[in-house]
Amino acid sequence: MTSPFRQPRAVWAVAFACVISFMGIGLVDPILPALSTQLHATPSQVTLLFTSYLVVTAVAMLVTGWVSSRIGAKNTLIAGLVLIVVFAGLAGLTDTIGGIVGFRAGWGLGNALFIATSLAVIVGSATGGFAGAIVLYETALGIGIACGPLLGAALGNISWRGPFFGVSVLMAIALVATVLFVPRTPRPAAPAPLSAPLKALRHRGLITMGVTALLYNWGFFTMLGYVPFPMHLSIYGLGAVFFGWGLLVALFSVFVAPRLQGRFGTAPTLYVNLALFAVVLGVIAAFTDYPAVLVVCVVVAGAMIGVNNTLTTQAVMLVAPVERPVASAAYGFIRFIGGGLAPFAAGLLAEQFNVHVPFWIGAGAVVAAIAVLASGHRLLAAADVELAAGEVAHAGEPDLDARELEEISEDGTGEPGVRERAEAWPAATRPETA
Repeated sequence: MTSPFRQPRAVWAVAFACVISFMGIGLVDPILPALSTQLHATPSQVTLLFTSYLVVTAVAMLVTGWVSSRIGAKNTLIAGLVLIVVFAGLAGLTDTIGGIVGFRAGWGLGNALFIATSLAVIVGSATGGFAGAIVLYETALGIGIACGPLLGAALGNISWRGPFFGVSVLMAIALVATVLFVPRTPRPAAPAPLSAPLKALRHRGLITMGVTALLYNWGFFTMLGYVPFPMHLSIYGLGAVFFGWGLLVALFSVFVAPRLQGRFGTAPTLYVNLALFAVVLGVIAAFTDYPAVLVVCVVVAGAMIGVNNTLTTQAVMLVAPVERPVASAAYGFIRFIGGGLAPFAAGLLAEQFNVHVPFWIGAGAVVAAIAVLASGHRLLAAADVELAAGEVAHAGEPDLDARELEEISEDGTGEPGVRERAEAWPAATRPETA
């Protein structure tokens, strides 16, 4: 079986950019209390950094396919990276919480263009089969989430502006790598209509996974966006906690989730995983006044989040009967809405009632996610069968990478012997070159 880590340069360039992009999720966690103190903002105002970023990301997901089908995948990646570089830098230059929130919204627009397209590019260009591509993508996600809090703590201890400038510089490096190493891919023969993602949500499998993700993300981002406040830790302390959390996200995404899926199936694994996450959120809700308990719960939650990320991303791509960029955009729209609203709602609920309430609601949302997921049990079971069949087929495929396939698509020849190997590759599992 081909290793998921043996990839063309183009895939590594996009994966590196994914790492930096996902750093932005946990980057601001260690500096949230510092921002609240230094900029004289309430916790609910500070959590708007998540809300503006993720809600704009969600809404912008609806146009990513429309843009990508007209200017091409590479140009869409470049446009997204440029926006992130510019708006992350501007966020570091502003002096008000309102300014940071506004520039985070622009950052979210770039993030949407990049995330939806990068997943499609990696899945379409990576060697090692569909599951291998998802593992690679989730590896990038896990590394980014793990390193983000460390970078945020190191730079945030110098100044709260540091993390924003750091992302801007790193994304500029990713931009150069994308320009140099990602090949220009042909545009689809028929441009995607603007309504494609919303129409795709009429498919039961996609809407089921999307609503499940919305409810799960409500619990996840309630924890991620609000738990730093009751922890009462230093910037370095918060960075260490969220690094441990992110490390488990990465390890369980890459090494544990595929094994659990192979042994128990996607649906049973997700039922148990979501139930465990709901329990963790319940413990956080009951013991919010005990920082040591919060630390343990946050780190342990990384294991459940890692399993959930890999299996839901894989399931969405299999159950959605539409093109992968459209499926990614439609799914991203729903899940990021939940993630964006949850931190702000948590701040308001804590101010209006008490600090325990947001986490109880988060736990309830995750329990509701189990019920929604169960309504699509048969679709997930069918996806497992399809995945198993695809991996068996891939095991007998020739050793051919996406770069060689692209050469065939461009000039019809490629290197000697490549065309013969390409023709021997089953069409259903052949990597896409667009």
